[in-house]
Amino acid sequence: MTFAARLTRCPIPHDSVAAADLPPVLAGLPLELVALLHGAAGCSPYLHGLMKAEAAWLAEVLPGEPETALQRVLALLPEAAPDGLAAALRRAKRRVALLVALADLGGVWELAAVTGALTRFADLAVALGVQRLVGDEIRRGKLPGAMAGDDASGAGMFVLAMGKMGAHELNYSSDIDLICLFDDSRYKGVEVEARAAFVRVTRRLTALLSDQTADGYVFRTDLRLRPDAAVTPVCLSAAAAESYYESVGRTWERAAYIKARPSAGDLAAGAAFLAALRPFVWRKHLDFAAIQDAHDMRLRIRDHRGRHGPIALAGHNIKLGAGGIREIEFFTQTRQIIAGGRDADLRLRGTVPALAALADKGWVAGDDAGSLTGHYRAFRETEHRLQMMNDAQTHDLPVTPSGMDRLARMMGQGDTARFCADLLARLIETDRLTEGFFAPRAAVAAPVLPAASRAIVDGWRAYPALRTARAVEIFRRVQPKLLARLAKAAQPEAALREFDSFLKGLPAGVQVLSLFDANPQLIDLIVDIAASAPNLARYLSRNAGVFDAVIGGSFFAPWPGAGGVAAALAAAMAAVADYEGKLDALRRAVKEWHFRIGVHHLRGLADGVEASGHYADLAGAAVATVWPVVIAEFSRKHGDLPGNGAVVLGMGSLGAGRLNALSDLDLIVIYDPGDAEMSAGPRPLAPRPFYARLTQALVTALTAPMAEGRLYEVDMRLRPSGRQGPVATTLQAFCDYHLTEAWTWEHLALTRARVIAGTADLADRVGQFRLRLLREKGRGPGILRDVRDMRDRLHAAKPAAGPWDVKPAHGGLMDLDLLAQTAALLAGDGARDVAGQLDAGVARGWISPAQRQRLGAAHALCWQVHMAARLLGVVDPQAAGAGAIRFVAQVTGAAGMAELEAALVRQCAEADGIVTALLAGGDGNGADRS
Repeated sequence: MTFAARLTRCPIPHDSVAAADLPPVLAGLPLELVALLHGAAGCSPYLHGLMKAEAAWLAEVLPGEPETALQRVLALLPEAAPDGLAAALRRAKRRVALLVALADLGGVWELAAVTGALTRFADLAVALGVQRLVGDEIRRGKLPGAMAGDDASGAGMFVLAMGKMGAHELNYSSDIDLICLFDDSRYKGVEVEARAAFVRVTRRLTALLSDQTADGYVFRTDLRLRPDAAVTPVCLSAAAAESYYESVGRTWERAAYIKARPSAGDLAAGAAFLAALRPFVWRKHLDFAAIQDAHDMRLRIRDHRGRHGPIALAGHNIKLGAGGIREIEFFTQTRQIIAGGRDADLRLRGTVPALAALADKGWVAGDDAGSLTGHYRAFRETEHRLQMMNDAQTHDLPVTPSGMDRLARMMGQGDTARFCADLLARLIETDRLTEGFFAPRAAVAAPVLPAASRAIVDGWRAYPALRTARAVEIFRRVQPKLLARLAKAAQPEAALREFDSFLKGLPAGVQVLSLFDANPQLIDLIVDIAASAPNLARYLSRNAGVFDAVIGGSFFAPWPGAGGVAAALAAAMAAVADYEGKLDALRRAVKEWHFRIGVHHLRGLADGVEASGHYADLAGAAVATVWPVVIAEFSRKHGDLPGNGAVVLGMGSLGAGRLNALSDLDLIVIYDPGDAEMSAGPRPLAPRPFYARLTQALVTALTAPMAEGRLYEVDMRLRPSGRQGPVATTLQAFCDYHLTEAWTWEHLALTRARVIAGTADLADRVGQFRLRLLREKGRGPGILRDVRDMRDRLHAAKPAAGPWDVKPAHGGLMDLDLLAQTAALLAGDGARDVAGQLDAGVARGWISPAQRQRLGAAHALCWQVHMAARLLGVVDPQAAGAGAIRFVAQVTGAAGMAELEAALVRQCAEADGIVTALLAGGDGNGADRS
């Protein structure tokens, strides 16, 4: 559409004389365009002058589309002669400035199109300057190692657009913030000479763009965002810059790099530099400590500018003043810094898109994001009008009534009072929305503590978490709320001691304490954990990063199932390129999900049965997710899997789909070598050593202590021949062993086997063999005798420590597991879980329905107690205090611990009698069902 057809608003002339003083060539334009030109000339002396200087060009392009006019201006620049580039850029600047202003004033372009057009021109100006100036150095032989043609890519030099230019948000009279670097890897041995050449290029580039000539200037250029600008050259090596940021980079520099973008020169080298800097900008944990840094930065700006006190429009700085543009940018960028390390979707350069993403992810309330977006656009348009008046880099509102009238008319407002009221309301609301986020909350009075508790609290200052002044300052605000919450615990002194253990175990405090300061709900959570589950509190002190998951938005959502967890783990690993990084990413993600399960269990969002299924889902997903990654890494050296692939079997509780908070993993690896003799890789291996070493690589991937700790302990003793057998077994050897050599207890273990990762066809074959074996072996003699002997040995080896030790107790979980597996074997049934296996025993006629009901009730009660005890880290829940007692009573439905203990003793005794009778009932063929 043409310019005229897209007009939606028009400035009102403030100076009628200037409005009427237009060149005759413009008078023949359509009336709506003439009205726009009158309004612009009557409000802006600068635009009035441009119209006179570019009248012929304006009359030619204004009847068409503004995008076409802009493209034609930009297309002429690469054709400029080397000695005419400066003049060509300045002529283009006049035309771009005039076109953009009219499109803005007339509402033809929205804000993003206006700032985008200005940025396109800036990008092209910088890129042409670098190309021409680097080429000049090459032609003069001043850049060692560079060749003709290298100028097209900057010969390793690249320019980062920072700030508003990096985000495609340049304002009308903006300067441009640039950082000039070069790829020193291209200049080994001659780095000093190369740096000198690129320093000359940078200085000449600045002059090309910034010098005021008879034709004007292009862009004021600012190079002060480079590392340590007071002492470093204007162009330095990428390695030096990276070293600086890794060692002494500050929060404001991290915020600056949110918008950084390679804009000229060697764009690939620029992208590589920004990729290397990603860990500096985007921390792997939620970084609420950045809030204080941003708040301090805001205060320093206000101190420097004298911008304290209530908002008044006269002379107010629309950019740096309270409630202005910078407040919205700080608010947005700080939220991005907090969460962007965990969520790449938040790593957006533009302010408006970033606000939308933050709202979509729940980091900013939708209404707040909508209000701030509207205010931001209004402030940016106001800023543009201020700068259009005289092409001045100003952000100050007028101080006189006449000046405010001119601004209102330029905004198309005939009612200055109404315009001022609207602008003031926007500033006040922006200040309210942002100040509440930044301003540190004042410390409240701490409760009075008993002497013993006061002694514990007084000792906190000696802990590593509070060794810095910054940590102490944050804790000063957090401590009173924390102590008040601890004082309300069922056993305050016990809860305080457990929190003391948590705090003592923290290696550092700023990040965690900032989390507590910004998210008071975490204080409630840590107090609940300290008062109820000391074991979980100790885990937290070593893995405080898992608190991030609580703030992530979906922490208390329903369990997504094994598929949802696997997808989340895969996404966490996919975000990292190198193998060790993937393993660390998997560890972080698994810990967060593991913590989530524990908290859901503790808070009553999942009972013991549900939590055990969730732990098994997580472990299975972890193995299934890491297995192909281990294979890919191993195959780089040794080639693809020889033969028909391999599978990983989950055994024991993992196979049954029920783990507790402290479970290790029972695994078996089975492979089918087929006819393969060797793998086809750089370092080929025969199938047996290939799969043995691949299995060892899997175990290492799961168990190795890395930066993020270990995932799981792994037990492979259930493989054929146990410790004496190979760590990976061929399918044929596995089948032969179980058919001819395996003991009854190994057949029982196979009732729980489940393929959790590996080749689909082989998984089907393993599953078919398992069912065939159970049917065949379940008809064999002596099964009950073997199980009785096994039961007696297990009870003798580890007797129960008391009524709460429900796993080894007579009639407890171990007995019930043995009986359930025996039932599945006798029935030749494929069920893996206790309930399904007991049902198979009923169907087989070995267990009566009444016995099944009592066995199921005993197992359910013991399992709830066992899961709670494993979460609490104790055998006797009463030893963990009042919070633990309340939790155990909640998950079991008991009125009190005495009632629960009596129920355990009674139901285990009943189960013990049933198990003993069933196992004494003959050969298992139904002769005596007891």
